[in-house]
Amino acid sequence: MNWDDLKLLLEVSRHPRLADVAARTGLDATTISRRLRRLEADLGLDLFERTAKGHLLTPNGQTVASRAEALEHAAAEVAAVSEPGGPQATGRVRIGVPEGLGNQLIAPAIADFATRHSRLGLDLIALSGFVSVPKREADMSILLTRPKAGRLKVRKLSDYSLHLYAAPKYLNAHGAITDVTDLAGHSLIGYVDDLIYSSQLRYHEEIMAGLSLRFCSPSIVAQWQMTRAGAGIAVLPHFMAAADPELVQVLPDAVRIERALWLAIHEDVHTLARVRATSEFLIDLFEASPGKLLGEQASKPPLKGR
Repeated sequence: MNWDDLKLLLEVSRHPRLADVAARTGLDATTISRRLRRLEADLGLDLFERTAKGHLLTPNGQTVASRAEALEHAAAEVAAVSEPGGPQATGRVRIGVPEGLGNQLIAPAIADFATRHSRLGLDLIALSGFVSVPKREADMSILLTRPKAGRLKVRKLSDYSLHLYAAPKYLNAHGAITDVTDLAGHSLIGYVDDLIYSSQLRYHEEIMAGLSLRFCSPSIVAQWQMTRAGAGIAVLPHFMAAADPELVQVLPDAVRIERALWLAIHEDVHTLARVRATSEFLIDLFEASPGKLLGEQASKPPLKGR
């Protein structure tokens, strides 16, 4: 078994398209494919599924990749022992996060992370959907629901609140809203129902039964921009909308929804220095951000998630 081939397996596990790996390594795609097949033959295992999306790890491939990754980072940590100031966390960490949270809370904090960890790189995968830690799509992921299965280390990061928001120009054009029942006569913005990736995103049925949405998108950023432009009323996270001068809160005493955020880390990597450093950074960030996440506590009990 060739260590260089194991390192190539790790590269392909992180970048499934061979063209991307070729650009990163200087190897041509044919050579990469040949070396992966050689590694499979050496191990007697099928490590990848060849798909239209690229080379995706099989369960055996995930196991081999996790072991190879542990070796990769152990070697890096040994090399760092002799450096001035002692060993430092090195390498890259891939984090899967909900789109709005990644853009509004985590991305602005990356500069501070860079100052604290000069030899660590981050891949911040901010998407409208889940990035799977068990399938090794990321080292860690922030989720809306606590996972109940998989070889994961899980901890709660924080609660956060959501409220109804609209642009003043929308309210001026369509009249005041004084009661939840008034929402039935307004343009509501939300998620495309069959593209909702978590039941925690079905807010409107908790506010009032029978509400229908006029404008929908799987992207919370798109919903936010529709709302800012005056298209309608949306349920938006406090951390995204509260400080936006283009928006005002609607029915603040009647509608307050709370959800939770969970950090899940694969068991195979949770003890690695790079992963520990990144998880500690996230924990510190969320502990320092209760005002951004929850805002002022409402007198009315929040609408809790299921």
